[in-house]
Amino acid sequence: MTDPLSRHTDYGQQPLLETEVLGDPIAQLRLWIGQADESSVYEPNAMVLSTIDPDGLPSSRTVLLRELDAHGLEFFTNYGSEKGLALLAHPEVSVVFPWYAIHRQVIVRGVAQPTDAAVSDAYFATRPKGSQIAAIASEQSRPIASRDLLEARVRELEQLYGESEVPRPATWGGFRIRPTRIEFWQGRSSRMHDRLRFTLDSSGEWQMNRLQP
Repeated sequence: MTDPLSRHTDYGQQPLLETEVLGDPIAQLRLWIGQADESSVYEPNAMVLSTIDPDGLPSSRTVLLRELDAHGLEFFTNYGSEKGLALLAHPEVSVVFPWYAIHRQVIVRGVAQPTDAAVSDAYFATRPKGSQIAAIASEQSRPIASRDLLEARVRELEQLYGESEVPRPATWGGFRIRPTRIEFWQGRSSRMHDRLRFTLDSSGEWQMNRLQP
């Protein structure tokens, strides 16, 4: 059996050229997400979110991008979770879209802020009822003695709300990342990868540079 740590993968010769990239990196990111979806990448909107905890230590986890527009990238979580508390303490973040199957990656750096309550309410209303109840039942990131206790809490809430609407808990809502830097990476042979980085300048315009691999 081949040792996976010694494996060498050839990423091919698909180029990433300045002339083929949109001038708006948000539009380019949307384009690449669509292409990842067309290529059957599992959860193409999944992104690895890295934060700085209140104690100053880094941590990472995967979240799902739910909105992408000129205002930034939106995702939703429990504000009292480890990532929620980290974001409230240190809003500077980095996210990575790791599309290994198509030899692409996007890294976004920016500042995250809670969305307006109306935005959180609107998205919460679109979630399946089971997910709404789970958002109330789970005190995310906190220890629990057993899964049985969590499932019992879910059953209690299912009986409580029955056929009625489930209200959004105040501890659950959105964050919007306003990007300041977006890098597009295309894998190529011999580790001669293409890297194009967009940086937001002081006038609010995006500037693009090619980086060495």
